[in-house]
Amino acid sequence: MKTTRRTRPPTTPGELLREEFHTPMNMTHKQLADHLRRDVKVLNRIVNGRSAVTADMALRLGAAFGTTADFWLNAQKACDLYSAARAAGPLPELLVHAN
Repeated sequence: MKTTRRTRPPTTPGELLREEFHTPMNMTHKQLADHLRRDVKVLNRIVNGRSAVTADMALRLGAAFGTTADFWLNAQKACDLYSAARAAGPLPELLVHAN
């Protein structure tokens, strides 16, 4: 199975949170953090792309916005894999070929 490199970075969970949910609802970071029962610093770091979405936060965001935790974790995974692929350099060839 051959993978292709993305030409543009994936949308971060923080950008999704800000653009699709947080800003349209006209909430402050403090209001959202309080609703999620998490510190506003944690939310700020996610929104600004300085922290990853954890499983706990994915569950909370899913519950708050009517999405699934998988939605948030998949967005995070896409960003993590993109960054890893850029940093990894050449990858090894397939070890075993199937007949």
